[in-house]
Amino acid sequence: MSKRRDPNPEFDFFIPLMNDLPLKDQREVMERPFFSLQKRKRLKPIEYRSPQGDAWVKVEAMPAYGMATIWDADILIWAASVINRMKEQGINDLPRTLTTTTYDLLRGIRRGTGGRDYQELQAALSRLETTSIRTSLRAPKRRTEAQFGWLDGWSLEVDPETDQPRGMTITLSNWVYEGIVSERSLLTMHPDYFLLTGGLERALYRVARKHAGQQRGGWTCRVELLREKTGSDSTVGEFNRMLRKLIEADQLPEYTLSMTKTGDGAPAVLFELRGAAEAAELHAKLEADRERRERAEAERRRTHEVDALMDRLARGQRA
Repeated sequence: MSKRRDPNPEFDFFIPLMNDLPLKDQREVMERPFFSLQKRKRLKPIEYRSPQGDAWVKVEAMPAYGMATIWDADILIWAASVINRMKEQGINDLPRTLTTTTYDLLRGIRRGTGGRDYQELQAALSRLETTSIRTSLRAPKRRTEAQFGWLDGWSLEVDPETDQPRGMTITLSNWVYEGIVSERSLLTMHPDYFLLTGGLERALYRVARKHAGQQRGGWTCRVELLREKTGSDSTVGEFNRMLRKLIEADQLPEYTLSMTKTGDGAPAVLFELRGAAEAAELHAKLEADRERRERAEAERRRTHEVDALMDRLARGQRA
């Protein structure tokens, strides 16, 4: 529930980093549960259906690898950000296969570059390729669906002398690629998202960025629906406990969270932009100060009136 220390506080000048790119992710992926929120292997499927029933997602893991995690998704964010930069540069033939180095990719998503980091990168790529997703999203008709993995393939080039990884390729699945290149399909994310250590923290930020956005007054979500949107497999009680701890820690980039209730009394969370929340707090303080001043002025006038009345009564008695 605190930000992970940046393992690479200083970067080589010539390496293209996420710090130099607007961090991008797909809108429709951010608001629904596509990834495991835990680092231990998850085999239990994620099954989600929107309250309206028109959108559903089912995510299944291959037992040998486990389900792709919300940390594995950093690779997809990197890919979306790189392709978006190409679009902005006017490149028409946007590639579905990206070529980079393991070093540059790890540095780009603000990870370390030790031996264990390379091993974890390979495991992440395997999970992204083998996790199976079925969904009604983008289906032209209600009864149609799509099935895909996040990656269609990947490769690592190994130095024959040192046995260390060098170059690598990542081939995005067609579903992922189409979502990235589509107009208005991406949202900008805060670069400190990569430093969030908790899976639930990351999921809450993604939900907040998609739904609260820049709204004045924020966005309110029932706790029950929020649990479904994040795909948490925790019990209701455990989820509520973790949620309250995150609200108390208040570590999310851009947004602050607070407990509230819906009109029918159901427990809910209010997501607000930090600037908006601070402005609302200042406004409330100023309004309270104004009310105190008005009460003090009214009391002063009443005291003055009573004193004046007492003076008149005293003069009348003397007369």
